Amino acid sequence: MIIFSQGDEAIMMRTHWCGELRTDHIGQKVRLCGWVNRIRDHGGVIFIDLRDRSGIVQVVFDPSVCSKETHKLASEVGSEYVLAIEGEVVRRPPGTENPKLLTGEIEVRGEKLEVLNTSKPPVFQLTSSEDVDEMVRLKYRYLDLRRQKMRDIIELRYRFTKAVRDFMDGEGFWEIETPILWKHTPEGAREFIVPSRLHAGKFYVLPQSPQLCKQLLMVAGIEKYFQIARCFRDEDPRADRQLEFTQIDIEMSFITREDIFDVVERMLAYAFKESAGIKIETPFLRISYADAMERYGTDKPDLRFGMELCDITDIVSGSSFQVFSQVVASGGKVKALNAVGCASFSRKEVAELTEMAKRAGAKGLATIAVGKGEVHSHVAKFLSDGELSAIFERVGAKDGDLVLIVADQSELACSVLGLLRKHLASKLSLTKYGDWKFVWVVDFPLLQWDEEEKRYTPVHHPFTAPLPEDEPMLFEGLNSTLPKGHPEHPFSKIRANAYDIVLNGYEIGGGSIRIHRRELQEALFKAIDLPMDEAYHKFGFLLEAFEYGAPPHGGIALGLDRIIALIAGTENIREVIAFPKTSTGYDPMTGSPTPISEQLLNEVHIMLSLGEEERLT
Repeated sequence: MIIFSQGDEAIMMRTHWCGELRTDHIGQKVRLCGWVNRIRDHGGVIFIDLRDRSGIVQVVFDPSVCSKETHKLASEVGSEYVLAIEGEVVRRPPGTENPKLLTGEIEVRGEKLEVLNTSKPPVFQLTSSEDVDEMVRLKYRYLDLRRQKMRDIIELRYRFTKAVRDFMDGEGFWEIETPILWKHTPEGAREFIVPSRLHAGKFYVLPQSPQLCKQLLMVAGIEKYFQIARCFRDEDPRADRQLEFTQIDIEMSFITREDIFDVVERMLAYAFKESAGIKIETPFLRISYADAMERYGTDKPDLRFGMELCDITDIVSGSSFQVFSQVVASGGKVKALNAVGCASFSRKEVAELTEMAKRAGAKGLATIAVGKGEVHSHVAKFLSDGELSAIFERVGAKDGDLVLIVADQSELACSVLGLLRKHLASKLSLTKYGDWKFVWVVDFPLLQWDEEEKRYTPVHHPFTAPLPEDEPMLFEGLNSTLPKGHPEHPFSKIRANAYDIVLNGYEIGGGSIRIHRRELQEALFKAIDLPMDEAYHKFGFLLEAFEYGAPPHGGIALGLDRIIALIAGTENIREVIAFPKTSTGYDPMTGSPTPISEQLLNEVHIMLSLGEEERLT
């Protein structure tokens, strides 16, 4: 019940929620508050569908029951007016029940009505399932969130996060908030900069993640930490990214990655069931990074369908088709996948696949359509019958299938076919909602060679530990005589003690066992050519903390927005965020970002180089 005080008299604004009324309430006097979802006049009897966040109930204003003033007021209300209504819950007349509503067996016989606020006509229909331009929806987000679909998503998000908190509490974790104003410690993405008014010329940043804070909490002896954490990254425009996002952040001491896997799997199973009634099977499958790339062409494999990549390098290495043989001779690979049932693709459809492969970096795409006793291909004439038969056997091709082949350096050939695999799954409708395929991807490379910068960079972040058995190679690499970037350099062979969790082709989380010893952390900084004076300036507080009994520790961060989007059945994470921004970081509702006055800029000691006219646009 919600009670407001008016002078010495207490007025009960609401006795029940609209969506909770059932046949058990028949005969009760109720007071409801909500919005006009729909209004109808049937021969002088006014029907109002009253909506609050719990649902909708039908209220009837019959002139034979309510006063003339109340009936007149009911006839004048409009869509989205805010009302308070008093009346009696009654059973609907036989034949007028509405099975689509949980309240469909009853209605409220309206006796009193108060207009708490009027409303302009909504700029789009809130009860319609028709698509509305997203910019319009974002501009009027407070209206968009009244729609049933959006309200359900927001409730799902709340129930999921509550389930996470309940589970983590039961496992002995403490939820601890970490700073929003933080030190500039570049970890990959660009950071948002916050000027300090009290410290002229100095700046905070908004944290990309609580990474260093949660490691310091482990040094502090917390042992089990989690947080529903807000994170910020000043990224360039991308279709489905947000500048601010939420992650489920977890860190533990005295554990191996198996402990992380166990907690996360059980937490997700609990939260999926509690929030959405979805049962997921544990334990999750595990696959190495190398295996994922070879079989699926991506480190985010969608396991809801087959169509795995196959290596046919050995079959075509001596082929008379020089495109294949020359790639093999140069150290590349020839990879293939079987597009089952796609031999009937038109020339236009095959051309689209070829163009897609070229845009992804391939020089071309070879295709072989398998028919009854014959093949259709522009490359088949260069392949012997034995080579064709071996290819078909390797990829499992039968009559009616289409074999796609890419010859290039291994990583590119795999990634191109991985892209085509994902495209074909969508085109052929090979996936469906409700099929939940989780997989842990493990044993990533620790370092990767950046040809442009001529140095090694971390695949994840510079605080990720190598696998214990690969740790000696980090120190070997520091003394290696091989040139950096050489494929045999020890740095190129070190595997990270890192892991990603993937659901239906989307990475929903990633983490690692962390470095907890100063000498190992300094060795990693040296491996990525981070000067020690710069390392001490940026991360000296962490290095010093490692000298005070830092325990072995590790953790993971799960993307809450992506998880909710998958459960809700939408690919757009803006759908699951109450007040999102566009892909360019613009907020149509408030108009932000906006100019700041000269006075405020002066207070934080900032002078812009833009001209006045340019600054105010």
